Amino acid sequence: MAETDADKLRFIEEVTADVDAVQKRVLAEILGRNADAEYLTTRCGLGGATDRGTFRAKVPMVTYEDLQPYILRIAHGDRSPILSGSSHPVSELLTSSGTSGGERKLIPIVEDEHDRHHRLHSLVGAVVNQSVPGLDKGSGLYFLFVKSETTPGGLPARTILTRIFTSDGFWKLPYNPQRGLTSPAAAVVCEDTFQSMYAQMLCGLCHRHAVLRVGAAFASGVLRAIRFFHRNWAQLAADIDAGMLTDRVTDPSLRQALAGVLRQRDPELARFVRSEGSKGDAAGIIARLWPNTKYVHAVATGSMAHYVPALNHYSGGLPIVSTAYFSSECSIGINLRPMCDPSEVSYTVMPNMAYFEFLPTDNDDATAASQLVELPRVEAGHEYELVVTTYSGLCRYRVGDVLRVTGFHNAAPQFRFVRRGNALLSVESDKTDEVELQRAVERASAALLRPLGAAVEDYTARTCAETVPGHYVVYWELQLPATAGAKGPSSADVVVDGEVLDGCCLEMEEALNSVYRQSRVADRSVGPLEIRVVRPGTFEELADHAVARGASVGQYKVPRCVTAPPDIDLLDSRVVSNHFSPALPHWVPGQQFQ
Repeated sequence: MAETDADKLRFIEEVTADVDAVQKRVLAEILGRNADAEYLTTRCGLGGATDRGTFRAKVPMVTYEDLQPYILRIAHGDRSPILSGSSHPVSELLTSSGTSGGERKLIPIVEDEHDRHHRLHSLVGAVVNQSVPGLDKGSGLYFLFVKSETTPGGLPARTILTRIFTSDGFWKLPYNPQRGLTSPAAAVVCEDTFQSMYAQMLCGLCHRHAVLRVGAAFASGVLRAIRFFHRNWAQLAADIDAGMLTDRVTDPSLRQALAGVLRQRDPELARFVRSEGSKGDAAGIIARLWPNTKYVHAVATGSMAHYVPALNHYSGGLPIVSTAYFSSECSIGINLRPMCDPSEVSYTVMPNMAYFEFLPTDNDDATAASQLVELPRVEAGHEYELVVTTYSGLCRYRVGDVLRVTGFHNAAPQFRFVRRGNALLSVESDKTDEVELQRAVERASAALLRPLGAAVEDYTARTCAETVPGHYVVYWELQLPATAGAKGPSSADVVVDGEVLDGCCLEMEEALNSVYRQSRVADRSVGPLEIRVVRPGTFEELADHAVARGASVGQYKVPRCVTAPPDIDLLDSRVVSNHFSPALPHWVPGQQFQ
């Protein structure tokens, strides 16, 4: 008998009732199945033990760099049991999204890890269906992209989303744009980004009244799709009007799939697309293009929170739904309140997905495994870095995500994503993380740009050691919110006085922590913050460069702290004006102790 949504909701209640017992069982299963792995036997000397006490005493906490030599052996074809046991060999390597500066990591995965991912996905579906009834009566327009490679040893190397979208199960049902997804499989698996996006947008427009939800992996992906519409609406309308596909789409399987979508001319839809594309104001365009949309589905937490105002603008205030917390390493948790505001999203950890431990962010020794706290013993209001032990053989692995405990569902902790732990700006003793940087950008924008009708479309930052003392460089792409993403004014057209942008530098500094301000005012070890305004489209170029180097367009995130020389060179070559803080920020001795 097929499992119902009620069964799945009941399972969530059961698995979160006794988290400690579930975690104990999960750890024993992981250690038992991987008992003959080289890492556990040789490096850790575990001797086949599966109990927590021996695990805590013998297995160290590690980073990706610690495990990289083992992973590279797997990538180059070593099929011996290295990280996972001989009964569960590594079946592929997942490439991370490069959250902290664009570095792509290779994460080994065993075959049944995908069963756990699909299990969590099914639980998410039950939770969303409970909150938004009737989703089975329509379709979803999701902008999905794949990026797949092969390692020297012959294993697939791909993003977690690519693994899902290219699996047999994902496309096992016949294509029905009125139910499920508006895009045929050929549109998603096409690796040419333009052709894939064009096909998905075309299908979404042709079936616009069936669309009940619009989404992408990340909030930035939805915005990228809207910008794509504004650049290509004329061609889309022409194809719909003629009932024929443009020659720009050359992939044979894609052309064949779209032939069924463009079976006949639709002059009325073509006129509508031209009308929407030619409007100067893009406010509410998602709700107008897809009038039955109930919500926008995308991750809008962490570094994606910057895009929430733009999403609200484009969607006309539709709910922005972040449903689950996945990483390349393992599935983690579910948002049990999917319709909540993005700023309130917390994920309830599903304790059957992996063995979870947490490193307090205020610990004295960031390398000591003895500092780790088990899942049932975290405390509300505290922040921790996530550490996982997975069925695929990662043991006490630091994921790099910093989470804050917001409460509990039954005995299962609920966490809010705070930041990446290693995304920092630092000149000397100062340290500025992703959240602080975002807060500073938003403060300056709200105080000085918004009254002028301008806004920060996107941003990134780095430390500059070319001056003495060094200083922070923040790259801004500016836009007018009323035409964000449209063909109208952007940073080349927005009239923002140089003094205003100088003031934005100072406003950002005022928002940074007391150690930074002490370094500026008393120690003079950090120079004035600099804003470099870049020309329109720069951040899209940055994304294109990342994709050209192997990143997935569907999983790409703008690095908030940019370190790669090619990225810095690109940004600096697009600078149209430079601005510096005109004064020292406010700082009072002893302020950090008040």
